[in-house]
Amino acid sequence: MALSWSGVMPAVTTKFTNDGSLDLKMFQVNIEAQVAAGVNGIILGGTLGEASTLTGSEKETLLKKTVEIVNGKVPVILNIAEQTTQGAKDAVKAAEKNGAMGLMMLPPMRYKANDFETVTYFQEVARSTDLPIMIYNNPIDYGIMVTLDMFETLLEEKNITAVKESTRDISNVTRIKNRFGDRLKVLTGVDTLGLESLLMGAEGWVAGPVCAFPAETVAIYKLAKAGRIKEALEIYRWFLPLLELDINPQLVQNIKLAEVATGIGTENVRAPRLPLQGAERERVLKIIEIGMANRPQLPDYLHLEEAMA
Repeated sequence: MALSWSGVMPAVTTKFTNDGSLDLKMFQVNIEAQVAAGVNGIILGGTLGEASTLTGSEKETLLKKTVEIVNGKVPVILNIAEQTTQGAKDAVKAAEKNGAMGLMMLPPMRYKANDFETVTYFQEVARSTDLPIMIYNNPIDYGIMVTLDMFETLLEEKNITAVKESTRDISNVTRIKNRFGDRLKVLTGVDTLGLESLLMGAEGWVAGPVCAFPAETVAIYKLAKAGRIKEALEIYRWFLPLLELDINPQLVQNIKLAEVATGIGTENVRAPRLPLQGAERERVLKIIEIGMANRPQLPDYLHLEEAMA
């Protein structure tokens, strides 16, 4: 099974029991739903996965469990978000040991590295592994922009082959394609620009609300790539209020509420996060309620052939 950096790849949530331990039973329910819906990979240890609250041992458990669940059907990718270069290398070695087939990498955490430091960090980690790497470029949330000139240098590393494009600038997809062509695969990381990015040439979609709505997300991707834009747009317009739940500081709580509604998750989060309260909770529940009441009927999207580059 090759990792092609294309298609829909959910950044999955971590499931917890009422007492705060890992809920591997519900985790399996969700992963199986993602695979059945036709996703192209599973990404662990991102923001939605509440990775900053997980121990190293818990991350290893989740990775091993996911590899077991998917059973070779799709690649499993681990997010690397560490404070030190050595810490990142150690995390990569653990990922290799426990079955990861690829890595998503953030720039150094808790320190705003300059361009030279950022490039050096990515290079040193890339040279420590043969696993394929997708750079997560999110200057809005993490304060570091990986520029096209920086990517020019980074692409000298044979295993840096993709970018999770989260600059919020839709034109950046075209800039990347104009400069690098197929040398750098683009996966959109902003759900509210998901369809737009695919139409601009992005090969994939690292998604959040897919955790609750896997079939709808994959259907949009498949329809767009088959050139059936009108059908994709109809689903996307229905989906947008739910996608906007991801562009919010409480995205984890929001999406976990949606997972409850679709029966493939629980609301449990790990402190300091807490379940939504009061008016904000009611607002989010109303969006989910309306979405569920108007959930679209999907075509046989799993058997479409791609017509677009």
